[in-house]
Amino acid sequence: MPSITLPLFQVTPRPDLGILVGRWGYQPDPSELPAVYAQLAEAGLRDGSRFWLQDIRRRTLNDPYTTQWLLAEYFPNVAAQLGGRLYVAYLVSPDLHHHIVTGPAFEPIASYQDKPFVLAFFGKEGEAMDWLNEQRTADPA
Repeated sequence: MPSITLPLFQVTPRPDLGILVGRWGYQPDPSELPAVYAQLAEAGLRDGSRFWLQDIRRRTLNDPYTTQWLLAEYFPNVAAQLGGRLYVAYLVSPDLHHHIVTGPAFEPIASYQDKPFVLAFFGKEGEAMDWLNEQRTADPA
């Protein structure tokens, strides 16, 4: 049986749901991440979407340098360009969830109160979607 290679990243605007969906096909080399995140930002800015679902269940680790860049530069810059708070729901595997929440860069949702973005992590897509819908209702601007 021939093997199937998944694309690294698929981004799908969902205007019917008011969200932008990004699905990662496999664990990338860290050098690939900036270009993919640029693609994601471009799609979000094009569609004016501040509510993102990022499916990273096929990823196995978070690069600490990329994580620091995302938190310090990428998410704040994208939020500023969008003109409002950015909400990102990450859909993660159980192993990656454990790795993230026990890592030194992890911040619980409450710690984002003074930031222009909020990150949340979920094991089930329905829970992630519910959270995004709650945020859209609370912050419709």
